[in-house]
Amino acid sequence: MARKKRREEESGSKEPPLPNPEEGTVICVIERLLGADYLMVRCADGATRKVRIPGSMRRRVWMREGDVVLVAPWDFKPDRGDVVYRYTKDEVRKLVEKGVLPEELLELIEAEEV
Repeated sequence: MARKKRREEESGSKEPPLPNPEEGTVICVIERLLGADYLMVRCADGATRKVRIPGSMRRRVWMREGDVVLVAPWDFKPDRGDVVYRYTKDEVRKLVEKGVLPEELLELIEAEEV
C-alpha cells in the first residue's frame, strides 16, 4: 500500500531563497514583447537589452510587460542576454524592502501598472 503524502505545513518545509542579482546577472523590467521568445528589457545598469527566453522557461513561465526579471547578459555581446528568473509580485515587494530594486525600475513598474 502506498504511503500518504504529508502536507507541506506538517513537514515544515521552507520556501526556496529568493534569487538575488549576483555577479553576471542584472535585474530588469520588461518593456516590450518582441515575439519569437524575445523581449526588450530596461536593466538596472541603465542599458536596454534584447533578451531571449530560454527553452526551459518558454511554455512554463508566462511574461508580460512590466514584469521584473533576472537577466544574464552575454559576455561576447553585452546588449543581449538570457532571462534567468521571473519575479512574482510578492517577490518584487521583498526586493523593494531589501533595497535591491533601484528607484528607476520602480518608476517603470508603476508606470506599466497604470
